Amino acid sequence: MLLFSMSQIDAAKFDAISESFRNRMIFDLSPSPVPMDNPSENIGSEENGESSDDFGLPERIEENEQEEETDSEIGQLEDSLSNLMEEVEGYLDEHDLNNVVSATRTKRGVELVLQDSILFNSGEAEILPQALPFLTKVGDLLSQVTNDIKVEGHTDDVPMSSFQYPSNWELSGARASSVVRFFVEVNNLEEERFSITGFSDTKPLAPNNSASNRDKNRRVEIVILDDNYSDIER
Repeated sequence: MLLFSMSQIDAAKFDAISESFRNRMIFDLSPSPVPMDNPSENIGSEENGESSDDFGLPERIEENEQEEETDSEIGQLEDSLSNLMEEVEGYLDEHDLNNVVSATRTKRGVELVLQDSILFNSGEAEILPQALPFLTKVGDLLSQVTNDIKVEGHTDDVPMSSFQYPSNWELSGARASSVVRFFVEVNNLEEERFSITGFSDTKPLAPNNSASNRDKNRRVEIVILDDNYSDIER
């Protein structure tokens, strides 16, 4: 039956049909001679400027455009953090604060390390008056970006024991909390941008074997997080 039916087909038409099977683009770029089950669906796609070919060219173009937009947004975020970093460094130089405050750019973002001597009295978590101008400046800079902010409190290994702060865990957390509360109340920054961690003496910068090293370890770190930094790593 198959041989008989094929013998009834014009040879030129048969060759054309065979060629169309070898070159799928004929179906992609030309109207199909075979009626479709749902022609209205195809018409709708064509009217919307979409191609029904199997090569996914419109989708790839859209993906490339989205990647370009993402790259542009990342570049803008990088510029914002770089500008913030420059302003902080300029402020530290102008006010001779480099001995008690440091600013570095890391994979987490911009990290400000504030020695406790500029912020608090020993064993306390109330911010000292001399720290207010600097914290106000930092808060003003933070209002210019949308990045999340992590504030971390650190102590040395000298045991802490008071009614208000039974250990260094409570003290380190209270100090970080005081800094965040200042930014929220004075600079009107959004609370949801902040997270607080008290590390006690578990993450020292230097061995706790001298007075100068203990001074380095008693600190508050303000981290303006890079938006590309993983939440798991935070």
